[in-house]
Amino acid sequence: MKQMLLSLACVAALSAYAQKFDGLDLTPQMGWNSWNRFQCDVNEELIRETADAMATNGMKDAGYQYINLDDCWQGRRDAQGFIQPDPARFPSGMKALADYVHSKGLKFGVYSDVGYQTCGSHVASRGHEFQDAQTYAQWGVDYLKYDWCNNAGLKAEGAYTTMRDALHAAGRPVVFSLCEWGQNQPWLWAANIGHSWRTTTDIYPCFDGTLDHTNWQQWGVLRILDAQKPLRTYAGPGHWNDPDMLEVGNGMSANEDRAHFTMWCLLAAPLISGNDLRHMSPETLKTLTDREVLAVDQDALGVPGFVYATNGSVEVWFKPLSGGDWALCLLNRSRDAKKISFDWKHEPVADDFSRRAAHFDTTTYSLRNLWTKQPVGDTSRILEADIPGHDVLLLRLGKM
Repeated sequence: MKQMLLSLACVAALSAYAQKFDGLDLTPQMGWNSWNRFQCDVNEELIRETADAMATNGMKDAGYQYINLDDCWQGRRDAQGFIQPDPARFPSGMKALADYVHSKGLKFGVYSDVGYQTCGSHVASRGHEFQDAQTYAQWGVDYLKYDWCNNAGLKAEGAYTTMRDALHAAGRPVVFSLCEWGQNQPWLWAANIGHSWRTTTDIYPCFDGTLDHTNWQQWGVLRILDAQKPLRTYAGPGHWNDPDMLEVGNGMSANEDRAHFTMWCLLAAPLISGNDLRHMSPETLKTLTDREVLAVDQDALGVPGFVYATNGSVEVWFKPLSGGDWALCLLNRSRDAKKISFDWKHEPVADDFSRRAAHFDTTTYSLRNLWTKQPVGDTSRILEADIPGHDVLLLRLGKM
């Protein structure tokens, strides 16, 4: 009997670990990550200054909350195996850095990897998952990005489940961001493990292109966007498809930045900025903090958009929103400007996934251009518009 009770206690203990923290990321997470702009050139001064910028430039007020330190922060493990930050780059330690970020009303995130080494060849978490999770909790970490380099043939679902259980056992609620690059179709199994999962390889600041490396590629905005189209039914409150971090402000044109940001909002994607928040143009800041566009991403219904139709280089996207509203986005994939005409009454827009239909033949909706902040009529008249190259028209439809 005693042995049976002990066995039941062990099962109960394991089942207590076998969950992620619920109630986090009911809308897609919003924040900043160091990798896209700085890669391994990171230190505590950068993180403090970035937190200062987010807290004061309007991003925090717009909903951004995570300051996430990516790869290359790690030093060595101590004699007991606990991870230490690089003492030259982070002389004050991670607890002090997290406390500083928290003092700004923001949250702090770090990075690790399932292997023995990270993508940047630093110390990673394999064999130390529970130790690392305990350390993160003691530091005050709120977000963990967990990469897939040097995985040595591990099974992805098992590797990420181990860290999920470790985070839960440590007791501090942490947003768990799986960065497995979509290699093992995480949308099929990760909803009970993490709060978001990467769906593709890394992004780079190019609207339409591919960057070839020796044994891997980086994709531009449109190629990553195309990979999301079949995946929308796997995402929802607390479990999001992640098409990678934003490249807004990292060298694309203003049109391309606007289109990139808009499409991530249509996808209900995490919005993790990847630029230098300390030094950005007013136009970049305006794009990142537009409240009405952000509301499309952060809509409580939590349903990603879908391609309704394609006319040459122009894609017609719809996204159902809470309260019976819709978002319409016309994406011009071409470099050349395009004219479009959309006759609402002859377009039977319906979405089986959300069980929503627009019924333009019997219901009239008002139209508001979310980027220009102008009303543009209603659905009783044919929509006519000119869309610049690599740009979008984004409208919010509200019942009249």
